[in-house]
Amino acid sequence: MVKTPSQHWTIPPRENGDRLNRYEFERRYNTMPNLKKAELIEGIVYMPAALRFKSHGQPHSWMIGWLVTYEATTPGVAVGDAPTVRLDIDNAPQPDVVLLITPAAGGQVRLSDDDYIEGAPELVVEIAASSSAIDLHAKKQAYRRNGVKEYIVWRVLDQKISWFYLDEGEYLDLPTDSDGIIRSRVFPGLWLAVAELLAGRMQRVFAVLQEGVQSPEHAAFVQKLASH
Repeated sequence: MVKTPSQHWTIPPRENGDRLNRYEFERRYNTMPNLKKAELIEGIVYMPAALRFKSHGQPHSWMIGWLVTYEATTPGVAVGDAPTVRLDIDNAPQPDVVLLITPAAGGQVRLSDDDYIEGAPELVVEIAASSSAIDLHAKKQAYRRNGVKEYIVWRVLDQKISWFYLDEGEYLDLPTDSDGIIRSRVFPGLWLAVAELLAGRMQRVFAVLQEGVQSPEHAAFVQKLASH
């Protein structure tokens, strides 16, 4: 009797550096249920090493808390923790955090029948180890080309936060105002006290955000989202 090879052995496993399109990437992903994270960036598979606490886990949680607080006061937006995003045929990143306008509120993404984000979230956040990380190169290029409107990269080892906004197809630096706050252009009221975040003073970070969501611009934005 001849045994039929199982699907596990007929589909090659995904490996770091493989060159695949998104469909083959997802096909192989489905054969590796124990895999925690893998990304397809410009046609290349990246499988990051285990994540450390202070250089990733803690700053990641702070960004989640900041954005979830904004979500709680802004009906029509949604936060996602490390979702796979189907950007295009060569890109299926798994950003650390996304903030999007829901499809029902007029956002630019859709949720597929199998519950994946398709298209470009309005805001993507990546926690990077240093300025040489992929987040500031290949990922940035893919996010820009696909229309991610704002992109935050927290370079933990460099103690720097870069916040880019899309302007006529190019990413420009969103400036820090004289009071030390960066204010989103896409999500009114989303204010970030940069120095306070870098220092881990989250009480002040949340206080500044609270000022933002109490602003007239935020109220107008909520009303606009509700009108869809």
